[in-house]
Amino acid sequence: MVDLSSLVANGPVKQEPTKRRIRAQLNGRWIVDTLDAVFVWEHKYYPMYYVPTSAVEKGPATVTKSPGDNATGYFEAQLNIQGQQATAILFEKGPLAGLARLEGVDWFAEDEKLIGSHPKDPYVRIECLASSRRVRVELKGVVLAESTNSVFLHETNLRTRHYLSPTAVVDYSVLRPSTTTTFCPYKGQASYYDVVLQDGTEVKDGVWYYPFPTHESAAIQGRLSFYNEKFDVFVDGVKEDK
Repeated sequence: MVDLSSLVANGPVKQEPTKRRIRAQLNGRWIVDTLDAVFVWEHKYYPMYYVPTSAVEKGPATVTKSPGDNATGYFEAQLNIQGQQATAILFEKGPLAGLARLEGVDWFAEDEKLIGSHPKDPYVRIECLASSRRVRVELKGVVLAESTNSVFLHETNLRTRHYLSPTAVVDYSVLRPSTTTTFCPYKGQASYYDVVLQDGTEVKDGVWYYPFPTHESAAIQGRLSFYNEKFDVFVDGVKEDK
């Protein structure tokens, strides 16, 4: 949960111009279209889009502010397009004065729709490297997969993930389709498998894959990544730390 009072009083971790056209869509209509959006790091992990308050108030959506004074330094407003609503936090004091934070809209950077809950961090990159190093994945001594034809995905400040060909799986009967899906702005929408051994040992959502990854992650399409922290992973015979 965002601490709005802290943002007013102390400001974000950092903020900077996006240097791109940012648009927001609600109920199929563009309600914000600006070249003056900024990245705002409310915390250290990833940024959010903030847009000028004027871009929201001059848009086609009906803007209804919550009653009360502005002693807090911000207002909560409801945006409405033909019965579909979104929420805007309009900052009037502090380092974010004149900016708005929108929730419940579809974001576009230029003509690319945002995947997931936050934009890409301009200081984070991913790199997909083909590797012939031998990767072996085990659970309680049972070999689940082994490959010398993997893609190693390196993402800034995160551990390396190994994406194996589906043919690397020793016994597909241990993989049970999961209903879980997650979104990553760098890689796309992931689907999951639970891993269930014959002795009943189960690892929920232990394996993920991207059926239709983003263009920068095309090399991992359909490949399986075993959650390093939940399995014993060996690379060229050396066991990784969990």
